[in-house]
Amino acid sequence: MKSIGVSFLAGSLFAAGLALAGMTSPEKVLAFLDVTGRWDPSLAFVMVGAIGVYLPLQWIVRRRRAPILAPRFVVPAETKIDTRLVIGAATFGIGWGLVGYCPAPAIASLATGSWPALVFVGGMVGGLAMYEVARGALAARDAAARETATARTKNG
Repeated sequence: MKSIGVSFLAGSLFAAGLALAGMTSPEKVLAFLDVTGRWDPSLAFVMVGAIGVYLPLQWIVRRRRAPILAPRFVVPAETKIDTRLVIGAATFGIGWGLVGYCPAPAIASLATGSWPALVFVGGMVGGLAMYEVARGALAARDAAARETATARTKNG
C-alpha cells in the first residue's frame, strides 16, 4: 500500500510539473515543435532541467543494491533499435506534432476538463485496446500455425 501512495504522489508531482512548465498546453508544445516558424524554446529548458535532476539521482540510485519500495530493480533487457521501435517512435512524434499532446500531458490535462484532452485520451485508450486485440489475434494465429506444423511433423 505504501508504494501505491508513493506512486500517486510521484505522479501528482509529475502532473503539477508538466502543468507549471506549460507542457499541458498544446499551443505551447506546437510552438516548441515549430522550429521554422515562431519557435518557442522554453520547453527545451524544461527538458534540460529535468535531465539535470534525473541524471545525478539515477547515478545515486543505481549504486543501491535494491530500490526502497521493491525487492529489485527492473531494467529493460531490450536495447536494440528495431523496426517496431522506429515505427512506434515515429507514430508518437507525428501524433505529438499534429495535436500538441503526448500521453502524460494529455492525462494531466483531463483535470481541467479540456475536451481536446478528453478526445485525445479516448483515442489513445482506443488505440491501445485495438493493439491488444490485434496482438492477441496474431498470437493465436501463430500458435495455431505452430500446432499445425507440429501435427504435420508427427504424422510425417
